[in-house]
Amino acid sequence: GSGDGQGQILQRFPEKDWEDNPFPQGIELFCQPSGWQLFTERNPPTFFVAVLTDINSERHYCACFTFWEAVESAQPQSHPRNGEGEEEEEEQSSPVQPAQLFAPKSLVLVSRLDHAEVFRNSLGLIYTIYVDGLSVSLENVIGNLLTCTIPITGGAQ
Repeated sequence: GSGDGQGQILQRFPEKDWEDNPFPQGIELFCQPSGWQLFTERNPPTFFVAVLTDINSERHYCACFTFWEAVESAQPQSHPRNGEGEEEEEEQSSPVQPAQLFAPKSLVLVSRLDHAEVFRNSLGLIYTIYVDGLSVSLENVIGNLLTCTIPITGGAQ
């Protein structure tokens, strides 16, 4: 088609809304303000942070890291036949590989805290694990990124 599409949430953490921090509706539209389009070249990854304000005037910092993945083509295209002899007909009926297309994929982190560099580093780590195909579950990585131990005052370090 035209290469235009709609964003789709493939995975989210937490899987269910927290009462005090609901999942932002329409976040897939926000990630690609120019629309979800296919391109013939792989674009370099991009990162931006924007601030969304909810109905209670509370700020939510949305960090968006977008990269480009090759997509599978629907089916190979064939040259039209011109009917001028068998040799030309055989040559022209061979499938032609369509141009490789790339689709955007976005990692988004939503926080009430304003820490752009931490967001960039965290999303960059998740991206690297995904692209390198490391055998680490994303659930564990995200859990480790979000968990910290605060020592008890006067307790062991």
